Amino acid sequence: MALNVRTGFMLRNSRAAVLALAMGASLAAGAHAQDATKAPVSAPTYGPASVADLAENLLDAVVNISTTQTVAARRSVPMPQLPEGSPFQEFFDEFFNRQNKDQDQPRRVQSLGSGFVIDGKKGIIITNNHVIEGADEITANFNDGTKLTTTLIGSDKKTDLAVLKVEPEKELKSVSFGDSDKSRVGDWVMAIGNPFGLGGTVTVGIVSARNRDINSGPYDNFIQTDAAINRGNSGGPLFDMHGNVIGINTAIISPSGGSIGIGFAIPSDTAQHVIEQLQEYGETRRGWLGVRIQQVTDEIAESLGMDRAHGALVAGVDDAGPAGEAGIEPGDVIITFDGKDVPEMRELPRIVADTKIGKEVDVVLLRKGEEKDVKVKVGLLKESDEEAASGDEGAEQGDVAPKMTSVLGMQLAALDDAAREKYKIGADVKGVLVDGVESGSAAEEKRVVAGDVIMEVAQEPVASPEDVAAQIAKLKKEGRRTALLLLSNPNGELRFVAVRVEAK
Repeated sequence: MALNVRTGFMLRNSRAAVLALAMGASLAAGAHAQDATKAPVSAPTYGPASVADLAENLLDAVVNISTTQTVAARRSVPMPQLPEGSPFQEFFDEFFNRQNKDQDQPRRVQSLGSGFVIDGKKGIIITNNHVIEGADEITANFNDGTKLTTTLIGSDKKTDLAVLKVEPEKELKSVSFGDSDKSRVGDWVMAIGNPFGLGGTVTVGIVSARNRDINSGPYDNFIQTDAAINRGNSGGPLFDMHGNVIGINTAIISPSGGSIGIGFAIPSDTAQHVIEQLQEYGETRRGWLGVRIQQVTDEIAESLGMDRAHGALVAGVDDAGPAGEAGIEPGDVIITFDGKDVPEMRELPRIVADTKIGKEVDVVLLRKGEEKDVKVKVGLLKESDEEAASGDEGAEQGDVAPKMTSVLGMQLAALDDAAREKYKIGADVKGVLVDGVESGSAAEEKRVVAGDVIMEVAQEPVASPEDVAAQIAKLKKEGRRTALLLLSNPNGELRFVAVRVEAK
């Protein structure tokens, strides 16, 4: 019996071995002849053998950002409480007064981060806002040892971006933005930065995920990567394999403070719009629609007769805003804005914010199960755009207890003057009062509380407890599993909730 070392199979004798090899050669020849008539199969794509040439070409465009800030220290050790007349009183008074005087002196603190040059002629550098926020002095340290003091052109807290400017003696090495929308999960990426103050450091990984929401701001849309990102990498670039910046490294998830392979970068497509505005105006100018929105859950979608949960549900409209002027109403579901789909609620603020101020856009919305097209002229978002709470004109309490109706675990009553006084409900709020909620009921599950006012049931206005009961009965008869309620709190803030319709 012979052992074929190459394959590891046992062959009974040498003759069998020769036969097997001959058959294998014949099959291989036949397969080759057959494949010769077909198009060649492309080889699978693997990661780069080396990124040395790419890194060498990019290192000089990445800078280390060092900042200096003056802060006042506070005494961390409290003075002990001593009994009256203690012989140690004088000693402790002298000791802690001296300590307090020494520790309250302002002191200089330093921090480190990263950045990169996007315009070598003008000396424009991009970094994170949190790297330079509150700094008295910002210095850019280049790969060749050059140090230049920077000027802050503008910053944006909501996207955590900042634009700096230096005055170089010669043109700086710069890099360009790529198209982050074209990046795919699994694409190779390279991060360059200043982790822990070590200086220019290169790490490589892949795009782990896209469109991540980490609850850091209203416009979250991060690229997730497993390329090592640590403290000090913030503000540094995330490159594709063509040397284009597709992200700005800004955050990590780590219980230890070091990289565990979960890092986040601001996509270049999000960053470029903000950076252009910071350079032009020194601030961001975002589009404004004038609506309050909420997520379309599966229950809400079923209540509205939608085939699936998508879009942004309008919970409130500023009558003086663009949406109010265009006729958008509470209960509408915005599904496209300016030709862009709105797959979920959090996409809409980002799409609106990136739209040019004053542009008239097409909006497609669902209203009572039917699509409706409206045109909206996008306004300018101001930080002070907040609705004032409705005032309470006050009223005398009545002597007669209101008539109560129980529906879906809610005790309902007419919204009279006594109810307005009891719950401090504004005069502009109209509807049916929720005067109590049963423990364990479907309404309690949805956080309906006493003092809420039901304004609509299944997008139909209601004015009395009987109206609410009639609408719920109608929904049950139609076989609906949930009832969509438009609620207002005493201050007039609206929200939609989908409450399970419980069979009696």
